[in-house]
Amino acid sequence: MVCKNMNPAPTLSGIHATGEATGFIPAPGNNGKPITVIGTAKIREAFDAKCIEQALNSRGAPGVTDLILNPDAHCGYGAPVGCVLVSPTHIYPGPVGVDIKCSMSLLQLDLPADAVVDKATRRALITAIMERTPTGAGKGQRSVKKGRNVGADLGRRVATEGASEGVCRELGIPPAWAQRCEDAFHLGHNNQQDDLATRLDMLISTGKFPKFEDKIRQLGSYGGGNHFGECEAVQIADNDRARRTAKVFGLRDGCVAFLSHCGSRGFGYHLANDQFRTLQNKFAAWNIPLPGNDRELVYAPLGTPEADNYIDDLSLGANFATVNHMLINALVLEAFQEIIPGTRGSLVYFISHNIARREIVENRENWVHRKGATRAFPANHHALKNTPFYETGHPILLPGNPTAGSCVMVADAGAEKSCFSVNHGAGRAKGRKAAIREFDQKTVDDEFITHDILSNCRTYPKDEAPAAYKDFNEVLSSVKLAGLATEVARLRARFVIKDSDESTRGAA
Repeated sequence: MVCKNMNPAPTLSGIHATGEATGFIPAPGNNGKPITVIGTAKIREAFDAKCIEQALNSRGAPGVTDLILNPDAHCGYGAPVGCVLVSPTHIYPGPVGVDIKCSMSLLQLDLPADAVVDKATRRALITAIMERTPTGAGKGQRSVKKGRNVGADLGRRVATEGASEGVCRELGIPPAWAQRCEDAFHLGHNNQQDDLATRLDMLISTGKFPKFEDKIRQLGSYGGGNHFGECEAVQIADNDRARRTAKVFGLRDGCVAFLSHCGSRGFGYHLANDQFRTLQNKFAAWNIPLPGNDRELVYAPLGTPEADNYIDDLSLGANFATVNHMLINALVLEAFQEIIPGTRGSLVYFISHNIARREIVENRENWVHRKGATRAFPANHHALKNTPFYETGHPILLPGNPTAGSCVMVADAGAEKSCFSVNHGAGRAKGRKAAIREFDQKTVDDEFITHDILSNCRTYPKDEAPAAYKDFNEVLSSVKLAGLATEVARLRARFVIKDSDESTRGAA
């Protein structure tokens, strides 16, 4: 009898293939569960050495039981962007990053796609949106003439309540949209809102949050780097499951939608950066060894004051990010209504990809850290009870690039192998400096002309050019072939809201 090779030879990256789009990397010292790798052979072979090194460092860190490397993975802040890290005992800032709760949201409009064919209409929409939702580092509602006035008192409520009914009403956000959020609000380390109020009061009163009101005024803004707003034409996949699922999601075939990507802006960056400095100083003072000698892989055991403080700051930043998205969508809808009166819109979903959440993994509570990774709960998952998505699974929003399109997916039962997670998009194939150095500006801009995609940018930022990202179809093939999720709809870009400022380091 001939036995099959159950431990196939690794590739140059050290990945052992186990299927057409799955593989593993042995844990450091073969100690414990291997790293799960999702990706076709083409994807697996393209992982760079630094990405693999970060994955190994993260898997070997104290308290870590699971590490998943998604097909969009690339070098990140301590841990790779595009990874999932699970721990029942420790909290890790690195596998969240400095852009706390960077997220995706999708607004479905009742307009047929033909309504935005006219270039003059699209230009008018771009102007109307830019009058309400600024882009650029440091920009906020003071930078635009048709935004919302957000002061310190309302800002405190945003940070501690998230998208509560009262906060939504005060900002002109439909309160029902909160039901379409992965998490409409976050609580403190003891699962209490009071934890957050106490923490925020301390940060402000002791001078640890010196520009609190300035940061709060960034609500309703995209920022810079890879953040964007994108007007889309929806194309629902031609099969019965996709059509049934799209109906539950609220997607409308052949109509206009608006996809947004942004996070907690300077508000979350301040909290995250301060946490990194504080923990790094304590590791140095206490002479604690760092995983892989990487200062960005600091951690705190759960139940310690350090862990409690980080969880509270994470929740404050996450609440800001949630309301930021809700407000952007309300302002975008308002802009469409100004240019095309009578337009109606509803939120499809809001879902994060830089977050740590309490979840049940293998029958016990864990902290699941998703760094550039998206939650993927399939139909009948216990966490979806009492939501509109229990019988289908929730929407997964995956941005590709403007010319290749983006995708709405839904999880399959096979997502359990990746701790119910998928990638957060295409993932970078080329670093920002290399893209700026190597790409020709005219070639980048001409690609948008060829695809009839408008932009607010005079010249599209080269470090955000479609060619700077991985092949989106190959990434999606990895997800499908691994049995993690199924495509529901494609989104085809009609115009893009973008900024060319240098992005906050580590943002995913």
